[in-house]
Amino acid sequence: MTSRPVSWVNTAYPFAAAYFLATQRIDWVFVVGTFFFLIPYNLLMYGINDVFDYESDLLNARKGGVEGAVLDRRHHRFVLWASVLSVVPFLAVLATQGDLLANGVMAVSLFAVIAYSAPHLRFKERPFLDSLTSSTHFVSPALYGLVLAQAHFSVGMWAVLLAFFIWGVASHAFGAVQDIVPDREAGIGSIGTVLGARATVWIAFSAYLIAGVLMLWTSVPLAGLLVLPYLANVAPFLRVTDTTSAQANAGWKRFLWLNYLTGFLVTMTLIWLVLQRIP
Repeated sequence: MTSRPVSWVNTAYPFAAAYFLATQRIDWVFVVGTFFFLIPYNLLMYGINDVFDYESDLLNARKGGVEGAVLDRRHHRFVLWASVLSVVPFLAVLATQGDLLANGVMAVSLFAVIAYSAPHLRFKERPFLDSLTSSTHFVSPALYGLVLAQAHFSVGMWAVLLAFFIWGVASHAFGAVQDIVPDREAGIGSIGTVLGARATVWIAFSAYLIAGVLMLWTSVPLAGLLVLPYLANVAPFLRVTDTTSAQANAGWKRFLWLNYLTGFLVTMTLIWLVLQRIP
């Protein structure tokens, strides 16, 4: 419940795809890195979140299932220890395979994971920084995979990473809309509580559109069409108000499963790209 299995693919896949495309092989580094971003990374990210969001989660009706556990206090210490100890051996191994730049990217990635929910830092309560940090959680594994593989960074590659990052910002911003009322009741700041529901949805919609346009600078410009389902998912809430902001939860639930459809289409695209390189 704490590590959110439904979302594991969102961090493991970017690393695996980036590393494989850069190296054209599946080796033990691929396996270790993918497993790290599949489970330990998510336990660290969501475990810390569930522990330090306990008080506000009690006020949030949507918590307690696929969207996050209301973690009983007696489990807090265990989850924190498990989160940290599960990460350490993988970091020790991966650090030996990467250069200073790769290890720096990993450090930034883990800092973003911790800073989002940990006391005193709490980037999730800092409007705008919350969406930027959340997107970093998902883009940094891809960037790490590329740097670890010593990939050549072309204009197209930068366009993909930037599109992915803006997509992540849009997704977090839209996800914040459903929590505007409980966040305000708990005294928690977010991009949603500052801008209001309608403005935040419009920002998410616009960011998705920009992400799609950026794909025009890649070798697969048609991949920009993958934002269309996200635009369609957000569009019904463009006129939402703060009072009706909880209705956006329906769109958020669709978003969780929409990622699997998009992931399938991205996979087909990547397979096509790989086949183009085979004589």
